[in-house]
Amino acid sequence: MKVVAFERNLQGTGASRRLRITGKTPGIVYGAGAEPQLIEIDHNALWHALKKEVFHSSILELEVAGKEQQVLLRDVQYHPFRQLVLHVDFQRVDAKKKLHTRVPLHFMNQESNPAVKLSSAVISHVLNEIEIECLPADLPEFLEVDLATIEAGHTLHAKDIVLPKGVALVPHVDAENPVIASATIPAGAVSDEAAASEGEGEGEKPAA
Repeated sequence: MKVVAFERNLQGTGASRRLRITGKTPGIVYGAGAEPQLIEIDHNALWHALKKEVFHSSILELEVAGKEQQVLLRDVQYHPFRQLVLHVDFQRVDAKKKLHTRVPLHFMNQESNPAVKLSSAVISHVLNEIEIECLPADLPEFLEVDLATIEAGHTLHAKDIVLPKGVALVPHVDAENPVIASATIPAGAVSDEAAASEGEGEGEKPAA
C-alpha cells in the first residue's frame, strides 16, 4: 500500500495547529539508522486509509519528496472527540532485521463448528491480534485461526495458531501462551437441556 507525504520544515504546537487547519496531518518517520524526518500527509486520505486493516498491519511504501521508503505504522494520535488525526508515526523497515509487530487474527469456520451447531456453544474471541517477529519479507497481513474443531468447554491458545514459514511468536507471547478463543455453553442452554432430560424421565411409565 502506497502513502504519499511531503516534507515538513516547521515544528511546534503552533505550526502543527496551522497545518491541521489546512487539511494536513503532521507526522514523523524514524528508524533504520537514519535521521528522523518530519512529514505532513493529507488528512482525508490518511483518515480513510486508517479504516483499512491492511494499513495497520502491512509494510507501506511511503513516498516523500519523490523518494520511496518502506515503513510500518507505529502510532496514531486522535483528537479526543472530533474526527481528527493529530499526529502519525512511521518506522522505517530494514530488510535484514526482524520486525516485532502485531498482526490481526482472522477467525475461520466458526459457523460450521459442531459445538455451535449441535450444543449451542458460544465461541468468544479473546484476542483479535497477536505479536509476532519475522523479517519484513515474511510479514503476513493477518493470521488465520481455524475454529472448526474447538469443543465446548475448551480453549485455543497462541501456540495453536499455524504460523507461516519465517514467522514466530515473540518470546513473551510464546512463554505466556495466552488464550485466543474459548467455547462455552451459556447457562440458559444448560438449564434447558437439564429440564428436557427431567421431562423425558417423568414421561417414562413404570414397568408392570
